[in-house]
Amino acid sequence: MPNPELLRIVDGIARDKNIEREQVYTDVEQAIASALRKQFNTEDATEFTVTLDRGTGDISVSRQGETIPLSKLGRIAAQTAKQVMIQLLRQDERGSIYEEYKDRVATIITGTIARFEGGAMIVNLGRAEGIMPRSEQIPGENHQVGERVQALITEVRDTPSAVRIILSRSHPELIRRLFEREVPEVGERTIELKALAREPGHRTKIAVSSIDSKVDAVGACVGVRGSRIKNIVDELGGEKIDIVRWNESSQILISNALKPAEVAEVSLCFELGRATVVVNEDQLSLAIGKRGQNVRLAARLTGWDVDILTPAEFQAGVARLDQTLKAIDGFPPEAVDKVIALGLIDVRDIEEVGVGPLVEELELAEELAQRVVARCAEDAKVWSAEQAAKKEADASAKAAAASESKRALDALLGIGESGNAPEGETAESSETSMPGPLEASEGGSPEVTVHQQSMHGDQDELSPEERAVRGLAAGDVKAKELEDENAEAAALAEGRGVPPAEEESR
Repeated sequence: MPNPELLRIVDGIARDKNIEREQVYTDVEQAIASALRKQFNTEDATEFTVTLDRGTGDISVSRQGETIPLSKLGRIAAQTAKQVMIQLLRQDERGSIYEEYKDRVATIITGTIARFEGGAMIVNLGRAEGIMPRSEQIPGENHQVGERVQALITEVRDTPSAVRIILSRSHPELIRRLFEREVPEVGERTIELKALAREPGHRTKIAVSSIDSKVDAVGACVGVRGSRIKNIVDELGGEKIDIVRWNESSQILISNALKPAEVAEVSLCFELGRATVVVNEDQLSLAIGKRGQNVRLAARLTGWDVDILTPAEFQAGVARLDQTLKAIDGFPPEAVDKVIALGLIDVRDIEEVGVGPLVEELELAEELAQRVVARCAEDAKVWSAEQAAKKEADASAKAAAASESKRALDALLGIGESGNAPEGETAESSETSMPGPLEASEGGSPEVTVHQQSMHGDQDELSPEERAVRGLAAGDVKAKELEDENAEAAALAEGRGVPPAEEESR
């Protein structure tokens, strides 16, 4: 018999769960067939045939060609059909979610934070939930339940239980997608993001170039008064973003990547994949950055190992290499400049690259090249020993300076060497001195000293301050006694009728 209510239910399920309507019809047929097999205790999948009319909603059931009314299904069979139907719909929904989100990998999605599970953030995406592990969160960011958050979909996994959507806010690709959204020229591919290096929560460096000579790549990304870059920085919680101009020349690109430091010279060694950058003393801290962050990001952005040197260090290495090479018999003096042009500016570099580049690039005889490498290896050991000795000497000098500072502080506090009292003071007086900052006993406070002195001790055993205090106290007592005696004498003289002068003469 027609069943329009069933058709409306199928339409609602298909629409809400984004499942094909035909698939829902098939699930209903499979669920009823499973219930029949359980009721009649059979495993033959072809024994029962269930057909659902897509137009009327009428359900017909037959067993080996014989029609069976649905009224024969009992309560247990109906419950079985319901459970199978729910399971099939969940599988269909999981497949639909996977098909929807697998094509959205590497795109930004917005969701609401639902909860936190062991450090992982669970984000409600609507039809599904995304998982943002702690490792994919930006260090230092604090989020609350119910907060809207934007993240990058990095992976979609179809597991038996559910579809796992992995989100990230620390992935470098998130920066690229944010620029494509905020900067129309990037989205239209007029401006290209050539390279990107990021330390989440701290700093990001981006190298950009424009295919249109009329469009300034850096200016377009920054925006008017920094409006475009500000939106991206705010979305990332204040993470700093450096936009540098791309250049096909590695030397110019490295100089741009080390901004805001001014670079004096860049020497490239293709054999070692290393760039030696020379900066002035006043630019050294800017080039290196806080905890080496600037040079580290520049190295990742350019793909070169960047070594920062001052002019003095650079010239010292070149001079030592020049001296070593010219001391080798048979080595042509004019080849020294060629060696430096290859980016080999230190005896350790010759040892590291080996014989091959010397033979191929400088056209040296193999025997001569081997002697050059061996001699440079010896000088490298000597240089390493000198550097170790220098570090040890610097450490000793620092220790001596610290010791001298301590002795000066002890002298200022009146403490002699080895904690003994200065000459002319007794042991008891030294015990009452304030201890030095390094002499406080374990568990005690350096600012607190307990004075163990007798209240009736001699004046010689007291500190000058205490002697002064006691002297003032004694003077006050004597003055009080003399005043009392004078008052008593005046009273006696008045009572006898004798003038005070006569009483004093008596």
